[in-house]
Amino acid sequence: MSYRDADVIVAGGGPVGLAAAIEARLAGLSVIVVEPREGPVDKACGEGLMPGALPLLARLGVDPDGMPLAGVSYRDGARRVDHLFETGPGRGVRRTALHSALAARAVEAGVTVLERRVESVEQDATGVSTADLRGSWLLGCDGLHSTVRSAAGMARGAPERLRRYGIRRHAEMEPWGDLVEVYWTPRAEVYITPVAPRLVGVAVLGPAGTDFDAAIASVPELARRLDGVTWATARRGAGPFRQRARRVRDGRVLLIGDASGYVDAITGEGLRLGFDHARAAVASLVGDVDYEREWRRVSRDFRSLTSGLVTAASGPLRAGIVPLAARAPRLFGAIVERLAR
Repeated sequence: MSYRDADVIVAGGGPVGLAAAIEARLAGLSVIVVEPREGPVDKACGEGLMPGALPLLARLGVDPDGMPLAGVSYRDGARRVDHLFETGPGRGVRRTALHSALAARAVEAGVTVLERRVESVEQDATGVSTADLRGSWLLGCDGLHSTVRSAAGMARGAPERLRRYGIRRHAEMEPWGDLVEVYWTPRAEVYITPVAPRLVGVAVLGPAGTDFDAAIASVPELARRLDGVTWATARRGAGPFRQRARRVRDGRVLLIGDASGYVDAITGEGLRLGFDHARAAVASLVGDVDYEREWRRVSRDFRSLTSGLVTAASGPLRAGIVPLAARAPRLFGAIVERLAR
């Protein structure tokens, strides 16, 4: 038997990487997580966990503090349409709180975390070498701009069009509702997510050059609410969101979550999808699950619905998205519910 440091090396110690590491430990595998950043790791994201994400966390033994999310509301100034989740509430969770809860559970489960950076990936018939470590398997959980995806030759160039970015910060104030509010402006979407008793996440998604303050100012209702507010965090950006992979598995290297390819953050399903990928990936290591097939199955709705919505949002149909949702609330609710589960 060839030498190895662990059964599984996980590249990336964010929430999805830690979830994958816990999954592997629960399956009886030894695990090393490689992460160059000190925790808790923050990221520009909407911070809303859909109802389907909570059972995936619960099976790992993780129950992060946050605020209940009853549903989703689309608004454009003249109209609004709300959908309340049918399967129970989601949860708004500060990204650092989610990371801390997963990190504590990972340590409890026996995961080793090393402060290292993945720069190259080499594999053969018996294992994978990276970051001066050797494992039987490598799980690439290192996000949108995945080094594993590139180093393993699994990256695929994304088209220049439809490139969008996100900017997020937090307002120090009492949340005024229990919905994820999505305000559609002519150029961008503004997401409002309550994440703590006195903390509201404000995220702006749009094309390159989108101005955070201008997007807020273009929504009078929000501008009034946020006028003079104390900002608890600095601006943090992410993107471009559209990333593609040639394949999600190559031999002993598996890509999980955003690293496996991402369409856009417009529907807020990144974490739920990443947790599902982690479950499927580990099941493929210890059983007869075909990871590529399972990845396609759990990703299908997200990718098709999000791709269609982003295409519409990036062209002349953009102005009709909220009016259509308001005229067809059952269709809007069915789409939200499909993604929420």
